[in-house]
Amino acid sequence: MDHDSGTPTMRALVQLSRRGPRDLTLVEDAPRPVPGPGDYLIRVTAAGLNFADAMQSDGRYGDGPRPPYVAGFEAAGEIVGAGPGIADPFPPGTHVIGTGPGAFAPYMTMPAAGALPVPPGRPDAAALGTVLNWATALAALRTLGGLAAGETVLVHAAAGGVGQAAVRLARHYGARVLATASPAKHGTVAALGADAVLDVTSPELAADIMELTDGAGVDLVLESVGRATFPASLAVAKPFLGRVVVYGAASGDATVTTHELVFTHRVQLKGLHIGALAAEIPSLYRSLLDELDVLTAAGVRPPGDPAVHPLADGPAVLAALAAGRTEGKHALDPWR
Repeated sequence: MDHDSGTPTMRALVQLSRRGPRDLTLVEDAPRPVPGPGDYLIRVTAAGLNFADAMQSDGRYGDGPRPPYVAGFEAAGEIVGAGPGIADPFPPGTHVIGTGPGAFAPYMTMPAAGALPVPPGRPDAAALGTVLNWATALAALRTLGGLAAGETVLVHAAAGGVGQAAVRLARHYGARVLATASPAKHGTVAALGADAVLDVTSPELAADIMELTDGAGVDLVLESVGRATFPASLAVAKPFLGRVVVYGAASGDATVTTHELVFTHRVQLKGLHIGALAAEIPSLYRSLLDELDVLTAAGVRPPGDPAVHPLADGPAVLAALAAGRTEGKHALDPWR
């Protein structure tokens, strides 16, 4: 399908406003992207859905694109073209996983510097989560969190994509894992190896965690829920040596004052945005991906098994994800 100008077009999910997933709309005439310098053109076979997509859809994602735009930014697929200036490019036909603009469509561009080959013998969809969910979990636990064997970590939203990866990784590195999730998801989290799973909505959450740790608190908190759990996260982190790594705010933003950090919550508070880390310290991001390769080969990171939906179902699935009604990884097939 072409415009009168002859520009190739494609079906795509376009975010028309900042009013959330309800204004994520399937169109039939989005312009097909053209790879610029340093970019591959990807034939998308599976596009990952992430909470960041929901934040972009309602304008909460820090320097996010302005509507209208083709939504999505995580995908796996086949290299079918390339722009100039790529050092040592992968050959056409290589299947890769990576991020870039406009993933909720049959074609997208992807910066070559962040594209990784899909492991041999795995479906493209099984590689989703590597560059976002698993890299975020590993960075939160190790790079920023400094997790050591024998420490106790609290993982919020443990039934989600990052949360499930974090539970598996924390167990692998020898930590005791306390996790939170809604009651219907406790079985999923317990099956991953969490030592205890708590109700994320409980008003006694902080007290329950302190009881489980005999009053000592936890060494590390992975905080992605925000307003609903942030007070408990600050309250249960060990004084001075406890770390709270914040990489999301699903329930809304939370605040802490300098006065509270000095006189009430004497903890180490750290912020994480995996895309910014990749852009600003690419060598560190690459080391995370190299470690994930080792973990994958060792079986710590199993092949992903996302629930894959037709492209038209994207708005409904994203709305469910934003509302906390999903478990694990979800993806879209732009050819369905």
